[in-house]
Amino acid sequence: MSLEGKVVAVTGASAGVGRATVRELARRGADVGLIARGEQRLQAAAGEVRAAGRRACVAPADVSDADQVERAAARIEAELGAIDVWINVAMAAVLAEVTDTTPDEFRRVTEVTYLGSVHGTQAALRRMLPRDHGVIVQVGSALSRRGIPLQATYCGAKHAIKGFLDSLRAELVHHGSHVRVAHVQLPGLNTPQFSWVRTRLRRHPQPVAPIYQPELAARAIAYAAEHPRRELWVGTPTVYTILGEKFASGLMDRYLGRTNEQAQQADRAIDPEQRRDNLLKPPPGDPGAHGIFDEKAHARSPQLWLTTHRTAVAGGAVGVTLAAVAARSQR
Repeated sequence: MSLEGKVVAVTGASAGVGRATVRELARRGADVGLIARGEQRLQAAAGEVRAAGRRACVAPADVSDADQVERAAARIEAELGAIDVWINVAMAAVLAEVTDTTPDEFRRVTEVTYLGSVHGTQAALRRMLPRDHGVIVQVGSALSRRGIPLQATYCGAKHAIKGFLDSLRAELVHHGSHVRVAHVQLPGLNTPQFSWVRTRLRRHPQPVAPIYQPELAARAIAYAAEHPRRELWVGTPTVYTILGEKFASGLMDRYLGRTNEQAQQADRAIDPEQRRDNLLKPPPGDPGAHGIFDEKAHARSPQLWLTTHRTAVAGGAVGVTLAAVAARSQR
């Protein structure tokens, strides 16, 4: 399915992966409905869509509130037309050990990251099921398969999303529905999240290396909307994290316990008490898609190219094999 002329709704559209995805969708010819809390950043993102020659609808909402999400979906359809693709990107997290995280913080992250995805998916289903058409793309993480220290709030919510999607897919199969669901599993990304995530750390949070630019995620998400498959793994770290958990979970516990708390902290002191975070309300300003780790971040991934060109790779492999057999028979 080409995205040209399609209507796509994106939660978390104002910054980070969501912002990069909005730009990629507009580049591919989609009209975009933008959902997030910060209207200033939403208007800036809408301006980028319009500059690319496409229509945009700004629909502010806190995804933890199902009624707000439903109103946002209705507004997008009223302004742009029927939603063809719904992309759940919005997330929140608290970067701290379990014993340093409050019950209210666990609740808030769960409401945004897990229930926000549920609310978005339900709003999409209310529209797509009667038409028997549409694609729901859930932005996930390698951490939906393997929890790491300091991120219990986020990992728990992402694990819950995977279980939710498994149930939903089975229900769609049961009803013979043509609505498709794709889950895009991402690696560590250079987004503004690490500058405004709530934390108890005394050093600046950073994604676990190797770090990738959000545009890589955006291309993968757009690809999943056009070619929906059950899961799309992005980046070599995602592959070895998921497979490592599958085949060596106990070893992963010990390795991550020894190395991962340090790996998530940059060599830059912060005061967590003075730091603004985005857990309860969006900070001011418009950082766009990128965080502060541009010098460390990779713009491309050979693994993603291979997984999105499987037919060509397989065809090439067959051609090489046949050529080798022919050369051998001639000898």
